[in-house]
Amino acid sequence: MSLDLAADRRIILTLDAGGNTLKFSAIRGTELLLEPRALPTHVHDLERCLADIRRGFHEVARLLPEPAVAISFAFPGPADYPKGIIGDLPNLPAFRGGVALGPMLQDEFGLPVFINNDGDLFVFGEAIAGFLPYVNGMLEQAGSERRYRNLFGVTLGTGFGGGIVRDGELFIGDNSIGGEAWLLRNRLDARFNADEGASIRAVRRSYAELAGIPAADAPEPKEIFRIGMGQAQGNGDAAREAFRRMALVAGDAIAQALTLVDGLAVIGGGMASAHALFLPALLGAVNDVYARDGEPLRRLIARAYDFEDPAQRAAFLRGSTRTITVPGSGRTLSYDPEPRTAIGLSRLGTSRAVAIGASAFALRRLDSA
Repeated sequence: MSLDLAADRRIILTLDAGGNTLKFSAIRGTELLLEPRALPTHVHDLERCLADIRRGFHEVARLLPEPAVAISFAFPGPADYPKGIIGDLPNLPAFRGGVALGPMLQDEFGLPVFINNDGDLFVFGEAIAGFLPYVNGMLEQAGSERRYRNLFGVTLGTGFGGGIVRDGELFIGDNSIGGEAWLLRNRLDARFNADEGASIRAVRRSYAELAGIPAADAPEPKEIFRIGMGQAQGNGDAAREAFRRMALVAGDAIAQALTLVDGLAVIGGGMASAHALFLPALLGAVNDVYARDGEPLRRLIARAYDFEDPAQRAAFLRGSTRTITVPGSGRTLSYDPEPRTAIGLSRLGTSRAVAIGASAFALRRLDSA
């Protein structure tokens, strides 16, 4: 079902729930109506947490120019998202045992309530109004007939989140756990998952190890990036290697996903701003080769292009069109024989992409009811 989100005037209440902070806002179309209003999460006190969730939505609702039509937001899993039931959360122990958060809010506000994973909503937002239409628009401008309908995305931050959009629809899965990129295998150490190699703590841990300092003294990735770029004091070699290691894990995980998804890939999250130090190595991991009988075998059938690099972006858009003759006739056809994908950065920013994804998800469900 098509949705002109930018022109839709309906308002959706949103929430970005994290281990430390609950950030409430509202969105109409593709624009946030309010600056996010933050409240503490109270991860060990369920009653206080639920009270603040009610309070946060009420505070935002009172500031709106007109009533909202739904509540739609991101909340960590595991969860039965279609039923709105939050499960045993490692980072929010108060929710262990199962909490019917969606039905509680529906009773409180008298509105439909939709809950999803933040990685899923990030990718959905980028598919609706971000990276996917941006790439397709540039292909159209370049005179290419090729268009993309599928998008895989990851967020590089506190954890390694992921999501899949297939042919314009968010892929949730039978158990509400589709696109769980954090559980893909860690290329650098198969005993661990990708989350242990492609997250904030992984970059800090690598930097501490390489710089010979206690892990507790490692700076945040933003500062490690500045060190690696020569903009701050520290061990530059350790900083660059820490991001390279992260890139190998993230790139291998993206390659695993693209093997099945066959689409574009978008990167968001707080560490995406450090792309100058990791994106080339990440593309190298995606375009890596296996060994087979002494001959190289491409990691992916499709070649991956760095959409942030002008030369690679131009090559991706240009393709390799050739003209062939139909056997037994004089007719000719043109086609592009190169399977390819592009990997690039969020065009919306992670928080806005999540909000747009939440809004689009809710409006589509309302319109199909």
